[in-house]
Amino acid sequence: MNTIWDVQQLLKRFGVFVYVGDRVADLQLMEAELKELNQSQLVEPKEFQMALLLLRHEIQKEKDKLKNR
Repeated sequence: MNTIWDVQQLLKRFGVFVYVGDRVADLQLMEAELKELNQSQLVEPKEFQMALLLLRHEIQKEKDKLKNR
């Protein structure tokens, strides 16, 4: 798992499609959905950790972009 697209594909396997229209909100909602899947033990721990790391990194990048405008 290397990109946000990979995380989206992981969520799609469970019928989760996220599009709010706000990039940061989309990423945060994807993080919440991922945590739910992890709590239900539907994803492997390593897969969960990598996806969570990618999401948090992307959220921070987007927030930094908004701050620098």
